Amino acid sequence: MESNSQKDHTNGFQSPFKSFATSALHVGQEAEQWKSMAVVPPISLSTTFKQFGPGEHAGFEYSRSGNPTRNCLEKAVAAVDGAKYSLALASGLAATMTIAHMLKCGDNIICMNDVYGGTNRYFRRVASEMGLEVSFVDCTKLDCLKAAIKPNTKLVWVETPTNPTMKVIDIKGCADVVHAHNKDIIVVVDNTFMSAYFQRPLALGADICMYSATKYMNGHSDVVMGLVSMNRDDLYERLKFLQNAIGAVPSPFDCYLCNRGLKTLHLRMKQHFINAVAVAKFLEADPRVDKVVFPGLPSHPQYELMKRQCTGCPGMITFYIKGDLTNATAFLRNLKLFALAESLGGYESLAEHPAIMTHASVPEEEREVLGISDTLIRLSIGIEDVEDIIVDLDQALKAAHPQIKN
Repeated sequence: MESNSQKDHTNGFQSPFKSFATSALHVGQEAEQWKSMAVVPPISLSTTFKQFGPGEHAGFEYSRSGNPTRNCLEKAVAAVDGAKYSLALASGLAATMTIAHMLKCGDNIICMNDVYGGTNRYFRRVASEMGLEVSFVDCTKLDCLKAAIKPNTKLVWVETPTNPTMKVIDIKGCADVVHAHNKDIIVVVDNTFMSAYFQRPLALGADICMYSATKYMNGHSDVVMGLVSMNRDDLYERLKFLQNAIGAVPSPFDCYLCNRGLKTLHLRMKQHFINAVAVAKFLEADPRVDKVVFPGLPSHPQYELMKRQCTGCPGMITFYIKGDLTNATAFLRNLKLFALAESLGGYESLAEHPAIMTHASVPEEEREVLGISDTLIRLSIGIEDVEDIIVDLDQALKAAHPQIKN
């Protein structure tokens, strides 16, 4: 039984998705699909599969086109996303690229202006140079989104909460605005920060839900992978074709690892949430911190929206340390439990400096507009004992600001 204090942080959020853990553990994992009756799906490393006769096969021809281990993962992901279909790609950016390949030269993409640096770089320096037109828009303001839609707009790309400034976007509001204008415009939600456990974009009107599974969905910092889920048959057929035609597919071993990671997703996300709330409250009360941005705190400007569309919050916290780059650097250099590293969503706690690390590819003037300053620090709160996490943050803040008493 959970104590009242453990439940307090979930007050007001949506109820957990029904049978989430059961689906993650069992869908696509049926022992009856293997002659050996293996309870754990085996890793199928074969690149090719024997046929009964020319064109007569048992469902698999070549491992890029389809793989038994990948199939198990894709079925499980579809189930936890509340989706009809899911596809696994080689990385989150491979998923982004594959989705973009549904479009043609001259088509317009509307992208949230505050997104993962790699997404920004791909749209700005790759997709746009191949003839796609990309408009960066603040999609937290539905009027701005509506005004940005053009006759050639074919895709809207949003990320919520945004990376790294943790803005929250109204997924249903965006989908309604876009589809009222043209039901054929594809709405994509990057659900990486939330995972399937805390947010289901498809249920809120999105056409495609995508992930860098490298983060929470795998959750162990040992796999690079992307995932896309959808309900529409036409989108599945097109993306399935592109998955094979472009060939940006993950290895069977990575699929096995991610499939295994899904089995503890519900447990990990609950603990990330508990730890993140405690850390956010600690930071918000600390005089060495200027501002904390965490959607699970009432101080977040879109806290009520977060509660309306999510079942909880992940372990991602952004905060602004008092001072300048010197203070931010001192803080990061003095962390001991936290690793100073890019990425997020693993069981371990990580810290990074977006302006220098993950978002260095975003033009400086845009970083300034978005609030990605020299004092902005992004934390990925792990599932260690929360007391130890706070002790580490406290001593690093002390090293960055020895003159300020907490």
